[in-house]
Formats: sequence, structure tokens, C-alpha cells
Amino acid sequence: MFRKVLVANRGEIALRVICACKELGIQTVAVYSEADRNSLHVRFADEAICIGPPRSKDSYLNIPQVISAAEITDVDAIHPGYGFLSENANFAEVCEASQITFIGPTSEAIRMMGEKDRARREMAKAGVPIMPGTDGAVADEDAALRAAGEIGYPLIIKAVAGGGGRGMRIVRSRAELLPAFQSARAEAQQAFGISDVYIERYIDRPRHIEFQVLGDSHGKVIHLGERECSIQRRHQKLLEESPSTAVSADVREEMGGRIAHALEKIAYSNAGTVELLMDDVGNFYFIEMNTRIQVEHPVTEMITGVDLVKSQIRVAAGDHLDEIVPNLEFRGHSIECRVNAEDPDSFTPSAGRVTTFHTPGSTGVRVDTAMHSDAVIPPYYDSLIAKLIVHGRDREEALSRMRRALEMFIVEGVKTTIPLHRKILADHPVPR
Repeated sequence: MFRKVLVANRGEIALRVICACKELGIQTVAVYSEADRNSLHVRFADEAICIGPPRSKDSYLNIPQVISAAEITDVDAIHPGYGFLSENANFAEVCEASQITFIGPTSEAIRMMGEKDRARREMAKAGVPIMPGTDGAVADEDAALRAAGEIGYPLIIKAVAGGGGRGMRIVRSRAELLPAFQSARAEAQQAFGISDVYIERYIDRPRHIEFQVLGDSHGKVIHLGERECSIQRRHQKLLEESPSTAVSADVREEMGGRIAHALEKIAYSNAGTVELLMDDVGNFYFIEMNTRIQVEHPVTEMITGVDLVKSQIRVAAGDHLDEIVPNLEFRGHSIECRVNAEDPDSFTPSAGRVTTFHTPGSTGVRVDTAMHSDAVIPPYYDSLIAKLIVHGRDREEALSRMRRALEMFIVEGVKTTIPLHRKILADHPVPR
């Protein structure tokens, strides 16, 4: 087991990793920007090092600064959390070259799945169904017109290196294609430094289903069930639950087993999430894989009892999956609401000082957060400030518990998406 781990992140996920390390008896090092000097992940880590100014590119995305902090503090490993450098193959390579364990997949696996067109090809070869689309990046406007003619409308243009809905355009007619193609390329270049895009068929009103996987360094991969993430805004998730009401136990085992088998073929290790779309007749289509821990991982933890972050660390240290997850059972139902510091109507970010912060509790309620009263939410980072997770013996109990928890969650000083979640939950009738 590792002696000391550097957490290359901030906010609730940094605190989550620190908690997992403490339970495993591992010392932790926090890195922070000048804006996060008084953050809880800095307070609860055993050591902390400032790595730069507030902006991400000068701190949390600054690979030389992160590696320098790791070398100065003599850590064995780095946990990247999610976002920032978590899916940066170059960063994983630098860790490998520096003889620091990267708690995540290999740099080759990150690169393979990060190039979405390559990921599609690899998954198709392994027998996972993929959405009809181009085999790779679309070279120019003429190639886009030819591809659209073969695929048919509606279609969707996606950035090869994309995520979070950026570099993505839905096209419903030939007249819309070329303007959307150019704007998607421009946005992809600005967001990711790579303008390449590819084209897929677009499904109206699909279900967004994702399978949590975990692989060890000894060739074994398992799935831990699915999460439904269909409630989104601007292609970013708002609410997640597990299990999906649209996936039967037989389908879960068949699709989950197929995905695990595909990932064993490419020797995938550590945590990951395979994301699929499901059409109205139950067909699945692979869309991408996230080679990291997901924001919504707690719902899987709640229904399986498996601590995914501790599992990541143990896998990276060489433990076998048979030891980490000796028996896998799915119990009850779990729901997560992402609480963002945003206007609940316009989704405009709401930075500022939190004057009151009261989290709900009691049976079956979990809150993952690094927020507290008098904390300042800086304008430089993602707006997520807390994750509210509930567990119930069935979906009705989980829904009822989430409604109650949302009513008892108080945040003052900034606007949050709590009112939006209350509206979403109110849309489901309460059984009498």
C-alpha cells in the first residue's frame, strides 16, 4: 500500500479522496491555488502546497507545478480526481516517467478512450454496439456533406477530444450542416486545443445509461451496474440514479458483461465509466468512455456497498479485484442531485460568499461537499458545490427521501440549483 498520496484536485472530490486515504492509513498532500488557500481539502490533508494563481491553467492544470509538489513531498502516488488532469494522457505519462504511480488507467488506455473516434473503433471490434457514424475525424466540409448523406438526419457533430457538451452541435437538415460543422470545430479548438470533430446519428429523447467498471492490473474487469443520467441541461448531468428503471436484471448482466469483456481485451485497469444511449425500443449504443472516477459515483457506492475511491487506490497498489470486491450485490435504489452554485432558471454561475450552509441528514442521506458557512465560491472553477445522495429500499422510498432532504438543505448567500431539483422531484407523483 502507498505511504503518501498527492491529491491533484480541489473541492469535494479532493476531500473525498483524502477521506479514503485516511481510512487506508495513507498520508495525503493537498495542492491548491491561491483562491483555495482556506479550503477544507487544504485543512484536512497532512501537507499542503500552493501551486499557483487562481486560474486553472496556472495551477491545477499546470503539470510541472503538480509534479514538483509531488517530488518535494516525496509521494508514492497521485490521485487526479475528476476533471482537470484526470484524463490527460500526457500527465499520466509524466507520472510514469517520474516513478510516481498514477491512480487511474495507463496513459495508453486514457489516450485510446480519449480519442472518441478511436474508442468507437476499439469498442466495435470488441462487440459493443456503436452509434452509426464516421470512422474518424471529418476532414473538411465536403467530407461532412458526404458523411451526412450516408448517416441521414438528424445527426450530431462531436469534438473528438470533447466533453461537457462543448464542440457539439445537433443538425436536423442539410441547410444547418456546414454552419454547425464550422462552429463545432471552432468551439472544439478553443476548448480542447484540437478542432477535429466526427459525426454520428442523433437519437431524439434517448435515455443516457452508463456502466461503472473496475479493472485490476491482473487482467480482470467487472461492472458494478448502471446509472441513469438522462436528466441533463446543456449536455451536462443534473440528476443521476441507480438502477435505471429501463434496464432489467437480465439486460444489466448481458450488457455489463459484454462491456467488461471488451475492456479486458484492452487490459483496462482502475475505475472507468462506459456511457451509452438507449433508444425507445431498448437498443444500446456506445458513445464514449470516461477513464476516471465520475461525479456521480456515490449512487453506485450506495447500492453496492463498494467504496470506489478506496478501490481505485487498492487497484493501483496491485490488489486483486477478488480481494477488493469479493461479493457483489445490488441493494435498493439511490439518487444523486448535483447542487451547483448557479441561478436555477438561467444556469448562470453564482460566485460569492456562502453565509449559511446547512446539510440534511438522517437515515439514507449522504452529502459530499467541501463547502461550509463563510466559505467563498470563486469564479474560476466548476460550479458544483455539493452532491446530495439518498438511498432507499426501493425507488419510491429514495424519491421520498430526496424530496425531504432537498427541503432541509439550506444554502444562503449564493443562488443554487436546489429549487430546480425540487421542481424535478415534484414532477413525479407521490404515492398515496
